[in-house]
Amino acid sequence: MDPWEVLFVPTILFMVIVAPIWIVMHYRSLNRSSRSLKEEDRESIEHMLETVDKLTDRIGTLESILDADHPDWRKSKTRPGRDEE
Repeated sequence: MDPWEVLFVPTILFMVIVAPIWIVMHYRSLNRSSRSLKEEDRESIEHMLETVDKLTDRIGTLESILDADHPDWRKSKTRPGRDEE
């Protein structure tokens, strides 16, 4: 028996069954790992959330100042920067 004859069947089985499953599993794991956020992205999102919290506090402070100085500022129909309809 020739050594090529011995390896022929296992090689065909590998190419037909094992290799396609291996390739599918490889690309599936790559897809799953690319969906998760990287540490750099997480830090950026945390920084943005902190900025949003600070800006929300500033808006609240500005509104309370405006309420104290100009109580009817919310009721005005014409606002700067908007065209009258």
